[in-house]
Amino acid sequence: MEIRNTGYDHPHAAKLTAQVQQEYAERYGDGDATPMDPAHFDPPRGRFLIGYLDGGPVVTGGWRARETSPEGFSDGDAELKRMYVVPQARGRGLARRILAELEATAAAEGRIRMVLETGTLQPEAIALYSSCGYTPIPKFGLYREDPLSVCLGKPLVGGA
Repeated sequence: MEIRNTGYDHPHAAKLTAQVQQEYAERYGDGDATPMDPAHFDPPRGRFLIGYLDGGPVVTGGWRARETSPEGFSDGDAELKRMYVVPQARGRGLARRILAELEATAAAEGRIRMVLETGTLQPEAIALYSSCGYTPIPKFGLYREDPLSVCLGKPLVGGA
């Protein structure tokens, strides 16, 4: 797999984020309404990565820098967003590879913890994150009051 740093507004990113939004709608009845700004993923305060197999985009994910806020973030957080693998490429370790690269780039930019919000209707996502060392943290963000929301975090090795 070739991993490329792209913008959140890159055409391949737009295609894959539309697909993940459709999957959210199928599982939860609606897409993720969390406000997203392409500039949030611009280095050095974020990254948006796409993984390619045979020249085609198959996996995506990004992080954006967060600081202490009423939404529940802490100084030094990197928030993971839009992790997605197209159905035909699942089960091949691609999400794990993108996640490792996202963690490495966040740590290199001085972020000290990766945090994410997922949901109980995504057990495969919860299993991935748990197997990569993520543990439950206090809920944050737009869905912090939603009973289906699950928030996880992991200290980043080498972060500030």
